[in-house]
Amino acid sequence: MTANLSHLQVNIDPAHASWYRELFAALGWPTIYDADGVLGVGPADGPSLWFVPQASAAENDYDGRGVNHIALAADSVDEVDAAAAYLASRRVPALFDTPRHRPEFAMGPAHTYYQVMFATPDRLLFEVVYSGPFAGGSESSQARS
Repeated sequence: MTANLSHLQVNIDPAHASWYRELFAALGWPTIYDADGVLGVGPADGPSLWFVPQASAAENDYDGRGVNHIALAADSVDEVDAAAAYLASRRVPALFDTPRHRPEFAMGPAHTYYQVMFATPDRLLFEVVYSGPFAGGSESSQARS
């Protein structure tokens, strides 16, 4: 048997649904469902994220037990920089001294792992990351290694 990732359900404060809708639209993810307080984003034939109203008042702690963060793959360093610019324009701070290259996660000297990390209004940790050949990025972003 081979099992593949189908979807992830992320419980959120319903007041933040528009924040996620706008973020994922800016990241190029199609909306596949948006009704009854539930937002589904992702390709129709691939893994998707479902944002659902929280069932309890429990707070998320990304350093505690459970999921630490959700990483979204970008096609280039420039796309990571575009995501960082989008976040900055909405006053969402980049965390952990990102965006930056992380050579310790790269697949070798000709590759890079370039990321921006941020928290959502629900204190969920997300990452937008390009992992691949060390090319296709702006000089300023490559200089931040």
